[in-house]
Amino acid sequence: MRITRTLQRAALGAGALALAAGLAACGSGSGGSMDDGAAKDGSSAMETSDGGGDAGMASDGGGDMSSDMGGDMGGDMAMSMAHGSFAGANGKSVAGKVSIEDGKLMLSGFSSDEGPDLHLYLAKGDDEAAVGSGMELGDVAYDSAEQTFSVGGVDLSQYDHVVVHCDKAKAVFGSAALS
Repeated sequence: MRITRTLQRAALGAGALALAAGLAACGSGSGGSMDDGAAKDGSSAMETSDGGGDAGMASDGGGDMSSDMGGDMGGDMAMSMAHGSFAGANGKSVAGKVSIEDGKLMLSGFSSDEGPDLHLYLAKGDDEAAVGSGMELGDVAYDSAEQTFSVGGVDLSQYDHVVVHCDKAKAVFGSAALS
């Protein structure tokens, strides 16, 4: 038991160090904040790449991300309608609204600080551990106000947050609590 606690403390310390380094990597370089108003008009739909991607994810080219895992993800869709508002975390800016209805998760008025590897997750909580055990929905564009992701067949009762996460830096940029 004592060894396990020591290992957990060491892992937490290493995780905090990695988070600090990751936030520095995500925040440096090409522009950072969306406060200048650029690309906030929502005029373009999310474009997705079909190359070298995430296992189980496929793009239909129209911006909708759909799961290719087959089968039910565990139960009914207990939460067929949900919504929330994004707030930034860890010194990052994330704004906009999220709504889930008819098997689709929709972002509206969305904007985020730029990051090299931003992804959207359904999670039980809004910290790094919750993201690690959550469900990745796919890449999220920091500068596209309107984006849609498929959540058909997902048991939404298992999740209470939508999280914007920089996978490269292992850093939460922001989240929206679902209600």
